[in-house]
Amino acid sequence: MASDESDQADSELTIVEESLMSLEKLDRASPDLWPEQIPGVNEYVAQNSPQTEQPYWTSSLTASEINQLHQLGNLTMDLLIKEVKKLHDLAYELGVEEAREMTRGKYLNIFKHK
Repeated sequence: MASDESDQADSELTIVEESLMSLEKLDRASPDLWPEQIPGVNEYVAQNSPQTEQPYWTSSLTASEINQLHQLGNLTMDLLIKEVKKLHDLAYELGVEEAREMTRGKYLNIFKHK
C-alpha cells in the first residue's frame, strides 16, 4: 500500500515537472533580449581583457628597447632598486660633468653674444 502511494506521488511529481518544462529557444546574443546587468561592464571587460595586438606606445620602440623593458620587468624588487640607484648615480655624474663643461665654456667665452 505504501508503495502504491509513493508510485502515485512520483507520477504526480513527474506530471508537474513536465508541465513546468519550457521548450522555448531564446537567442542569448541579442542585446535587446539580454541587456547589460550592470552599466559599463562591457567596456570594463573590453579594456581589461588581454589584447593580442601591441599597445600604441610600443609602436615607436625598437626591438632592443622592448627587450630591455621585459628584462627590467622580470627583475626582483632588490635588483630593480639597485638598477634605479645606478641610474641615479649616472645622472648625477652626467650633471657634474655638464656643469664642468659649462664653466669651461664660460671661461673660454664660447657663449658670447655677437
